[in-house]
Amino acid sequence: MERTARGYGVAVFLAVASAVLAQAAWSRAAPAGSVRQAEVTPVMSGLDTVWDLVWGPDRRLYLTERPGRIRVWDGKAVQTLARLPVWEQGEAGLMGLALDPGFPRIPYVYVCYTRRDGEIANRVERLRLEGDRLASDRVLLDGMAAATIHDGCRLRFDRAGELLVTMGDAAVPGRAQDPSSLNGKVLRIRADGAVPSDNPFPGSPVYTLGHRNPQGLALRPGTGEIYLSEHGPDTDDEINRLVPGANYGWPEIRGTREARGFEPALWAWTPTIAPAAIAFSDSRTLFLATLKEGRLHRLQLDADGRIVSDRVVLEGYGRLRALTVGPDGCLYVGTSNRDGRGSAGPDDDRVLKVCGL
Repeated sequence: MERTARGYGVAVFLAVASAVLAQAAWSRAAPAGSVRQAEVTPVMSGLDTVWDLVWGPDRRLYLTERPGRIRVWDGKAVQTLARLPVWEQGEAGLMGLALDPGFPRIPYVYVCYTRRDGEIANRVERLRLEGDRLASDRVLLDGMAAATIHDGCRLRFDRAGELLVTMGDAAVPGRAQDPSSLNGKVLRIRADGAVPSDNPFPGSPVYTLGHRNPQGLALRPGTGEIYLSEHGPDTDDEINRLVPGANYGWPEIRGTREARGFEPALWAWTPTIAPAAIAFSDSRTLFLATLKEGRLHRLQLDADGRIVSDRVVLEGYGRLRALTVGPDGCLYVGTSNRDGRGSAGPDDDRVLKVCGL
């Protein structure tokens, strides 16, 4: 019996040791907290503060870097299409990117950036792709207040083909409730800069108001509903579903609180995680990249578009700002570790291909 018990104890010890070694090997292969089935492959490196990622119908990935570079990746090499003369300080610089709904037949690329001509201001401009270079075509919006914080600015086309522009309050909260200011708003314009006739406020590009620093914008597949992520101060980072003409409360109310005249958030986080880009993989699954927290979240929605669960599915790569779903069904995530608040590694910043989520 003693010999049998001793043999059983040795077997248990070896089994436990084997499991520990296997777990340690997996931990070296993937950052702590990431989901085991996720396959993460860096596809670009040596970048600087990746701000936006957009797949084109030509199966190339277009991206912006905050210092002013617009680049494209064809699956093998990265090419620089333009270097814009941006004013990069703090959170200001080159930000959002969108391709024309008719791209590449209609060869327009839309960007949002901070410029300095005397005073600093945020601008939305349309560029034209000519061969392997982008040339200036037309300024669509200009003169929005800018600052070293709370500039926004994500660009996406809605289902009607109108351009949506998120714009932060540029560090002055009262602008979000000021109808004469374009800051603290989501704006909606045509591809030539004109105001659509069906905007909620006649003659105004304002689509929704009461926003602090919105940095994520995505359309829900099958519905065209517009979802938005935005930063709270020290509480109540939000996911909102946009209703034309609605007021989302900043700085009067925050989060999911309900108050007359204000639209509550669908979901909120306290303490803050600094939500950035969002992207739908299907009508029930919304992914969110976060900066302060440095994690990728998977939010599950019900049939009515309400958020019913939140799960962290990836971490360990630092600050995450840019996010899109590729034609292969994988997520492409841009890091933001060189933005002055992160801890940059030798390969940062990177674009990561994340499959299996």
